[in-house]
Amino acid sequence: MNPESPRKINILLALLVLVLFLGLGYLGYQNYRLTQEKTALEIELTNTKQDFASTTEKLGADIEAFKALLVATQNDKVNAEQNARAQQEALDAMSNTLGLYQKLATTDRELLAKYSKTYFLNENYSPARSVTVPSSYTIEPLKEKMISVDVWPFLQKLLDDATTANVDLKIASAFRSFDTQSTLKTTYKVTYGSGANRFSADQGYSEHQLGTTIDFTTAKLGTSFATFEKTPAFVWLKENAYKYGFILSYPKNNTYYIFEPWHWRFVGKALAQRLHDENKNFYDLSQRDINEYLITIFNQ
Repeated sequence: MNPESPRKINILLALLVLVLFLGLGYLGYQNYRLTQEKTALEIELTNTKQDFASTTEKLGADIEAFKALLVATQNDKVNAEQNARAQQEALDAMSNTLGLYQKLATTDRELLAKYSKTYFLNENYSPARSVTVPSSYTIEPLKEKMISVDVWPFLQKLLDDATTANVDLKIASAFRSFDTQSTLKTTYKVTYGSGANRFSADQGYSEHQLGTTIDFTTAKLGTSFATFEKTPAFVWLKENAYKYGFILSYPKNNTYYIFEPWHWRFVGKALAQRLHDENKNFYDLSQRDINEYLITIFNQ
């Protein structure tokens, strides 16, 4: 054996040990570094989770707060809308009430007064606005007949519907002034004496002065309409006049005048309907009860 061989072997062994030592040291270092990085990553991950949890919690709280704010806003909106509606309804009610008062204030209170020996109508009274009835509706085309302009639409509808139903119906008398009634009553007194009081009102007590009252006749009867009760026209009026707001002022057995089947007064649809349904006479009701219908007298 070569004397140099053991030494070489020792050197090789020493080098091998050194390489192993260095390799183990490197591996140890790498393991240490990896451990440190792992620890750092774990710490960072933990911090990130904590941050995320905190952010999520805050975001959740913000969402809940936003939801609460949204609900509160919606409630405020609903309350505001309800308040606005309530205020509008109150204003509408106030406006309607004011309108009714204004309407009542401008409605002639004489229109439903119980005349005919009960109340006196001023000699200067006449309807606020009148219209001439077209001659085609009257029995005397050459004599002008006047009626309240507010009553005319109801009367015209009544007459037109009667014509449609083949009912012969004409106007014999409408508005009569205080002076005209006075002249008429004087004429009746000359002819009938005190008996005229049974069928003719004194001036100031006639419903005709209101401009809301009509004496009906037929083309056949003309101005002599004492037998009007026996005509189809009277039957039709009894069955239908109330639908247009007209009532028979002096039915049989009334306490004012003789039975006047031709004499019809406009009192408005509501009151006429009630009188028809209850089978009552206009003069059966108290004036206070009647006045409740004044505000609606011209309602269609």
